[in-house]
Amino acid sequence: MTTQLLQEVNSSLKQLNQIILGKEQQVKLALTCILASGHLLVEDLPGMGKTTLAHALAKVLGLDYKRVQFTSDLLPADLIGAAVFDAKNSSFTFHPGPVFSSIFLADELNRATPKAQSALLEAMEEGQVSVDGKTYPLPSPFFVIATQNPQSQSGTFPLPESQLDRFMFRLSLGYPDPKVEREILKGGRGRVAIDQIEQVLSRDSLLQIQSLVPQVKISETLLDYVQRLIAQTRQDDLCQLGLSPRGALALMKSSQCWALIHGRTHVLPEDVQAVFVAVVGHRIVGKKETQGNQLARHVLQSVDSVGSRVIAA
Repeated sequence: MTTQLLQEVNSSLKQLNQIILGKEQQVKLALTCILASGHLLVEDLPGMGKTTLAHALAKVLGLDYKRVQFTSDLLPADLIGAAVFDAKNSSFTFHPGPVFSSIFLADELNRATPKAQSALLEAMEEGQVSVDGKTYPLPSPFFVIATQNPQSQSGTFPLPESQLDRFMFRLSLGYPDPKVEREILKGGRGRVAIDQIEQVLSRDSLLQIQSLVPQVKISETLLDYVQRLIAQTRQDDLCQLGLSPRGALALMKSSQCWALIHGRTHVLPEDVQAVFVAVVGHRIVGKKETQGNQLARHVLQSVDSVGSRVIAA
């Protein structure tokens, strides 16, 4: 990646870290997800800054975006649009919904019913929507940044595995540490400061970075390491549902992007380890009430990375 593109990525991270204080790792993972052409799910308790992070990402990228607050009475047509009868022409005309934007902010996604949630499945996987037998392409690039509250919260509908699998990353921000919280209490941060964010990455820069991600080299020994990780998610005694092929591809692509934004042309085991929990935690299901992120960390610790440091020329 060129020096200019690296500078733009670092400038983007700097601006985001001025809005989301004390969460540098989560912010970098969120930006990596977008640069790797993935969809991002941010799960946490209300008031943790989930929507603020989504808005800040949209502002930094400078792409057109639309936000929808998901509620229990939301209908699929409210998202993808509908064909409306035109009396003058005696025909139906399609009116696009808010999903026809480069960045679609789905706020509190799991407060909508499964019927409304399923309206995003085709959009997230195929970059298109189908209405009345006709297919309409979505803008390119197209990203979904969704937030959701924990399932223990009242009024939530759990996302099915098929939809969770379409999100490249799932992140949680968590409570701020006391020092950071004191800065927040002093004011001048959060959504008020979002207006001060300037666009850093242009559409051309974004597309250029996305085109460079697949060019990052992956050695055979590193692939061996990744396959051992994948196999462990499927055969570990604590795992009930392992990593899907789509999840495995997401792990590789995000590892390549993590290496790229750190100025490398090849993937290291550390790159895989940095993104592993964010990619795998929401895709695997554990036995005996084991949480996904906890299980992902267990898998990561169970697989030896010895030998995977050797990089093919």
